[in-house]
Amino acid sequence: MYIIIAGGGMVGGSIVRQLAANKHDLVVIDKDQNICDALYTETGVVAITGSAARIDVLKSANIEKANVAVATTENDADNLAFTILAKSFGVPEVIVRMRDPAYENAYQVAGVNAIIRVTDLMVNQMIMEIEKPRVRRISSIGEGKADIFRVIVPVHAKVAGKNIQEIAQDKRFPSECVFIAVYNREKEEFYIPRGNRIVNEGDELFMVSSAKDIKQAADFLTAAGRTTRAKKRTG
Repeated sequence: MYIIIAGGGMVGGSIVRQLAANKHDLVVIDKDQNICDALYTETGVVAITGSAARIDVLKSANIEKANVAVATTENDADNLAFTILAKSFGVPEVIVRMRDPAYENAYQVAGVNAIIRVTDLMVNQMIMEIEKPRVRRISSIGEGKADIFRVIVPVHAKVAGKNIQEIAQDKRFPSECVFIAVYNREKEEFYIPRGNRIVNEGDELFMVSSAKDIKQAADFLTAAGRTTRAKKRTG
């Protein structure tokens, strides 16, 4: 994909490095010459010094060719201007990092496809680290219609020793919740969860589910009942 990123600071720079490692075609725009030089030296991406809110700068970045535009500057006003201009050039996907919630409606009116709320992300991450919940949301898919969740099977869980098929077919387990991966901590390996894969205490189960179904699934997977540690492994 051809991706233009407005802002090469801490957030934008991290995105640039990850996307560059994934071999995407990137252009980063930042007002700071030192940031541009550093990102070019480190990743080899095209780095343009200037304001992403200026049409001439965007034209030099070939904005009309972009598949995705990402706004990560420190200023919501600049991000909004960049968003409006990117949409005017026909960029199909625009993603924005929002700092001030007061700008949310303006971003929506401008046609932003995804708004990343920095405060929400920080709070949610801190809460997860504090509470260490049994269920952790990994990411959203299908435009937010479903999520990928991780559940850790606790010691003495009823499901330990059962296989994936048994669990999925149990009437107490939501039918719309689908297993996509199993991580075994002892072996430090991921497995594709075939029907005969045995679930063991300590396994990390990754599932696709809607938010309304994940609580029921988590309750079932973490319910206590066993007194012996399951060791059998199949498939």
